[in-house]
Amino acid sequence: MNDTSCVFEIIHMTMQQSSNTLSISRLCATAGVSRNGYYAWVAAEPLRSAREEQDRKDFELILMAYRFRGYDKGARGIHMRLLHLETPVNMNLKKIRRLMKKYGLFCPIRKANPYRRAIKAYQTDSIAANELERRFREFGPR
Repeated sequence: MNDTSCVFEIIHMTMQQSSNTLSISRLCATAGVSRNGYYAWVAAEPLRSAREEQDRKDFELILMAYRFRGYDKGARGIHMRLLHLETPVNMNLKKIRRLMKKYGLFCPIRKANPYRRAIKAYQTDSIAANELERRFREFGPR
């Protein structure tokens, strides 16, 4: 929700109160927003509620695909799962990511095996002695 919609919401709630004596033009001027913008925001209420309802339905599909087979999936795994349903759902990856962020759904990133990392760190720190006395830093033509 951006700043202007919050301001419009406050103005709308103020106008709903019975003890309000201020006009809409006065409230809009005080808040620093246009009166035309406020009326456009009020007129767009059915569109906002319809979009919210559609987002909720789509998120239910995403959640079903997210929990499929008992382990969490990322946006691409969810996308593939939705495509392989009995009735395929073609949903954009950006929309999946937007809805996951909106409703607080995230996929934990798999971490590297700590034992393997420890072995690699141990191996890179050891430097073998130059027992053959090879000259590795020889300069000149090859």
